Formats: sequence, structure tokens, C-alpha cells
Amino acid sequence: MIHIDWASFTPWSALLGGALVGGAAAVLVLLNGRVFGISGLVSGTWTAARGDRGWRWMALLGLAAAPWAYRLAGQAVPVPGGQPWLLVVLAGLLVGFGTRLGSGCTSGHGVCGLSRLSPRSLVATLAFMASGFLTVFVVRHLL
Repeated sequence: MIHIDWASFTPWSALLGGALVGGAAAVLVLLNGRVFGISGLVSGTWTAARGDRGWRWMALLGLAAAPWAYRLAGQAVPVPGGQPWLLVVLAGLLVGFGTRLGSGCTSGHGVCGLSRLSPRSLVATLAFMASGFLTVFVVRHLL
């Protein structure tokens, strides 16, 4: 049986966030010919050609500023807690390893790749989702 936590169910902010991410990805590919994948964006801030770094840094600043803008709009920024820091750091390292292994992240493959009908992105996104489902099942039902 599926249980929905109605107090945490936020379809309108999720819809707005998804529309903003999709809009940003569309603008970037149309105006700049670049894919808005966060892992590629981050790695390119250090390795890209000098003239290609500015927009990357601005995009990262925008991502970092988003919670502050949300707060200025009068909304409380949800901060998940209760997890040991070592586990959070390990999870972050595993995600980073997975993005290198999968040649991209969910934003690059799931948002941009699927919209371009990329078969490779479809396989990567299915793998991301399956491993996420499996992880939640193991953590919530087996551990």
C-alpha cells in the first residue's frame, strides 16, 4: 500500500521548479547549443575553454541562489535532516561516481537527452530510476 505524506506533497512548487529547469535547458540549447547537465556543467567550470566558463559559473550561482530566492518569496526551505554526515558524504560520492560512469546525470540525460529522443539517454534514465527504486526499497524494507 502506498502512503502519501500529504503535508509534504507539493505539486505546484514541483511543477514550477520542473518548468523552470526545462525552460532553462531549452534556452541554453537554443541560444548556446549546450546541454544543461549539471555534472558536465560542474566539470566544465575547470576544464572548459576560457570563453566557455562564464555561463557555467553563472548557472552554478543561479542554482546556489535558488533556495535564497525561494526564501525571499516567503517560503520555508525544507531541510532534510536526521541522516549521519558520513552517510550523506558517501551518498554524494556515489552519485558523483555514477554520473561519471553514466556519462552524465539526471538533468543531462533525463531532461535534455530524453527531449532530444536520445536512445542512450533513455537507457541511462531508466538505469537511474531503477537504481533509485531499488535503493529506496532496500533502505525502507530490508534494512
